[in-house]
Amino acid sequence: MSDRALRVWIEQKLCTGDGLCVQYAPEVFEFGDDGLAYVKKEDLLLHDEGAQADVPEDLNSDVIDAADGCPGNCIHVVRALDGVEIAGPDAD
Repeated sequence: MSDRALRVWIEQKLCTGDGLCVQYAPEVFEFGDDGLAYVKKEDLLLHDEGAQADVPEDLNSDVIDAADGCPGNCIHVVRALDGVEIAGPDAD
């Protein structure tokens, strides 16, 4: 595992359905039938609360930008190696 490997998850109760994340990284985020954004793994939406998806390394900056720009402040981006949040509401 690369030291640049990231994982991402969405706190659904805070999602506004704005879709900014889907615009930034459609390979990682997608709308569910309920109008909220979800992370996905191999085109499968992860509906479980707190479910994390691996971020393709070439999309790291797009996913971080999505978290930074999210109006619901609900996207959590963590380092895969240690789980430390680097973007999102709990980032330092």
